[in-house]
Amino acid sequence: MEYWSILLSIAIGVISIHYLFKNFNLFKRHDIIHISPVPIFGSTISIIFRRISFIDFIQKVYNLDPNSKYLGFYFMMNPILVIRDLELIKNILVKNFEAFPDRQAFSDTNDILFKNNLFSLHGEKWRNVRNLLSPSFTSSKMKMMFTLMSECAVDLTKFLSTLPVNEESINTKDVFSKYTNDVIATCAFGIKINSVKDPTNKFYIYGKEITSNFKGVVRGIKFLFLGTFPRISRILNIKILNDYVSNFFKDIIKTTIMTRDAEHITRPDMLQLMMDIRGKEGRRELDIDDMTAQAFIFFLGGFETSSTAMCFAAHEIAANPEIQMKLQQEIDKALEESNGEVSYEVINRLEYLDAVINETLRLYPPIGFLERKCQKTFELPSALPDKKPFIMKKGMLVWIPMSAIQHDEKYYDNPEKFDPERFLDNKMHNSWCYMPFGLGPRMCIANRFAMLEVKILLFHLLARCDLKPSVKTATPMKFSKDGFLMPEDGFWLNIQRRKDVHPVLESYSCE
Repeated sequence: MEYWSILLSIAIGVISIHYLFKNFNLFKRHDIIHISPVPIFGSTISIIFRRISFIDFIQKVYNLDPNSKYLGFYFMMNPILVIRDLELIKNILVKNFEAFPDRQAFSDTNDILFKNNLFSLHGEKWRNVRNLLSPSFTSSKMKMMFTLMSECAVDLTKFLSTLPVNEESINTKDVFSKYTNDVIATCAFGIKINSVKDPTNKFYIYGKEITSNFKGVVRGIKFLFLGTFPRISRILNIKILNDYVSNFFKDIIKTTIMTRDAEHITRPDMLQLMMDIRGKEGRRELDIDDMTAQAFIFFLGGFETSSTAMCFAAHEIAANPEIQMKLQQEIDKALEESNGEVSYEVINRLEYLDAVINETLRLYPPIGFLERKCQKTFELPSALPDKKPFIMKKGMLVWIPMSAIQHDEKYYDNPEKFDPERFLDNKMHNSWCYMPFGLGPRMCIANRFAMLEVKILLFHLLARCDLKPSVKTATPMKFSKDGFLMPEDGFWLNIQRRKDVHPVLESYSCE
C-alpha cells in the first residue's frame, strides 16, 4: 500500500509540474526571442512586485530585438506574443479578424458588470451588443450630448477660475475625474451631478474605489490570479468589485428605467437605446444585468481613461507656454467669429486643439496595449529571416504594444518630444502606427465621445484659465510602478484665471 502511495504521489507531482510548466519552454522550443520566465510568476515578477512600471515592461519586451516581427514573454504561466510588425498587426486586427475576434479580458470572472460588458463579450453576443450600441455614438447623438457635456465643463472651469491666487498646486486628476464623472452620469445614466459641489456623491466615491482596485501589490497579484486561473477564481468566488458597488449601479439602472417608463421620458443616451429595443420583433432584449454592464464599462472608461488623457494634455500645455498661447489664440478667435456661441460645430473646427489632443494620446495612450485571443490555428510568418514560421493555437494571446509603437523613432521623428504640429497634416490619423483607441472592428466604440469630452473641457478651461507648472509638478515625469500610465507623484498644476478672459464668457451659459 505504501508503495502505491509513493507512486501516486510521484505521478501527481509529475502531472502538476507538467501542468504548471508545460508552456515555459514554448518560446525556447520555437526559437522565439523572449524574456525568460521564473516558476509560477513567469516573466512578470518585476511588475508584480513593483520593480518596473507596466509601460516600461512592455517597452522592454518591444526593445528585445528591433528587427523581430514578434517577441515573447510569460504572463505568469501564459505565453504572450508581442507583435512589433505593422503589417502583421494589420492582419491580426483587421484582415484576419475572424481568427482574433476577442479579448480574454474579464470574460471568466464572477463579476457580472465586468463579464457582460461590451469590452469582455465574445462572438455573436459581442457583435449584437456592438451593433445595438453603435447608434449611441453617431454625430447626431454627439451633437445632442454636447450641451450636457458643456454644462459640466462650464461648472468645473468657473470653479477653477475663481480659486484664490495663493492656491499653488491643484490635483488635476481629482478635478478632471469629477468632470468625467458628471459627464458620464448625465450622458449614460440621465442623472445630473455636480461633483465639485458634492464630492461625496456615490458615483464619484465608487468611481474612485473601482479604479483603486487596479493598484497595489496585493491587488496586482489578485488580477494576475484572476487572469491565469479563471476557473479556480470562479470556484473561490473571487471578485473585482464589492457587491454593494455592483448593486448600486444595478439599482440606478432599474430605477431610471422605471421612472422613464412611468413618466414617458426619453433621452439621447445609451440607456435609452437599450430600452427602445424592448418588445421589437426579432431583437433580443437586454436584461438588467446586461444593461448595467454596458453602462458600467462606459462609466469606468470615461471616469479613468478620459480624465487621465486630460491630465496629460494639461501637463504638456502647462510645460509648453508657446503651445498654450497658440491654443488660447485659436479659442479666442473662435469665440470672436461665433459671437460667443460655443457650439458643437465651433469646437470641432479647432484644428490645433485636435492636434494637441492627438499628440497627447500618442505620447500617453491611456491603455498601453491591445489584447487579442487566437480562436483558431493561425500561422505567423517567421519572426526573423532565418527563423521558421510559428503556428499559433486556439487560446493563445497576442499583445499589440501601441505605447511602444507610438514612441518608436522608426515612425516618429524625435518621438519623446510633445509636438502637436505632426498631426496638422492629417497623415498620422490614418496611420497604422497611431492607435490610441485601437484598430479594426473592436476599436473603442466611444472614441468620438471621449474626444468630444476632452475637447470641450480644454476649450472652456483655456478660455478662462492659464495653466502653469506648480512646485509639485514633476519634471521630467516619472511613471508609477503601481498601476498603469500614471506619474509617480500624481498630476499637479497651478491654475489661475486669465487676465484677458473673453468678455462673452462672463455671462456664458449652456442653457
